[in-house]
Amino acid sequence: MSRILTVGAAQLGPIQRDESRVSAVARMIALMRQAKSHGCDLVVFPEAALTAFFPHWWMEDEDEIDSYFETAMPSNETAPLFEEAAKLGIGFHLGYAELAHEDGRKRRFNTAVLVDKSGKIIGKYRKIHLPGHPDHKPENAFQNLEKRYFETGNLGWPVWRAMDANIGMMICNDRRWPESYRSMGLQDVELIVLGYNTPKHNPPAPQHDRLGNFHNQLVMQAGAYQNATWVVGVAKAGLEAGVDQIGGTCIIAPTGEVVAQAVTEGDELIVALCDMDLGKSYKNSTFNFARHREPQAYGLIVERKGAVAP
Repeated sequence: MSRILTVGAAQLGPIQRDESRVSAVARMIALMRQAKSHGCDLVVFPEAALTAFFPHWWMEDEDEIDSYFETAMPSNETAPLFEEAAKLGIGFHLGYAELAHEDGRKRRFNTAVLVDKSGKIIGKYRKIHLPGHPDHKPENAFQNLEKRYFETGNLGWPVWRAMDANIGMMICNDRRWPESYRSMGLQDVELIVLGYNTPKHNPPAPQHDRLGNFHNQLVMQAGAYQNATWVVGVAKAGLEAGVDQIGGTCIIAPTGEVVAQAVTEGDELIVALCDMDLGKSYKNSTFNFARHREPQAYGLIVERKGAVAP
């Protein structure tokens, strides 16, 4: 008997700099109710879903920076989302900026949590592939200061057994790196969920601009097929604080096929009935890792960070 997980990908339109968390949460609750009306078991929200994507501008005041981070999850402002999930009996994925006190110091991460149908957090992931730069580049139309505001995630890529499926998480730029998918593929992942905030313009490489949507979909389709897993990518889209961001929220099958895709750059829900057994034929044939992988030949992948010419 097939294991069907009905998944809702809940794209958000822009969250402006002066929009409150209460307002953002209300928008997400509306999408969550819509997802429930479509029979969803799980609804996936974007990266940094509670505020505008603040790494796009330079800040020096620590209190101002900290104002975009969550010190508790759930918090007073986000508790209604958790309460609504428990009331509706629906799980969710939420991306946010996390301020933690670990190892005797303040630490900041780009984080996501997986929440079960009772409203309980069952998994946490911290973004590993941080794009951008740590230094001030006022000459750019906007900046990507994730390397300034966040530390590299320290939790690896766990996979959790939840809702009768093996579920993993990644965040935004992680989707461009095959290591992210493979780390979870080696744990028999069946569903990978992720959020992203991706500008249409790439200041250091404007020649890439025309390919933004293509590249977004390309990497997720490849990761889905090569690891025989569902992949759900969810955007925060539209013109936010002067930065125009792509939409393209989509649900991709283990076959590599896009089975649902958003058509706007605003708040929009797309839904797919995802058969968690669909990837088995690939895992038992083309991508039978135990039979076909040759890890003794892959040493360079972990031994070397940057490319070195022959």
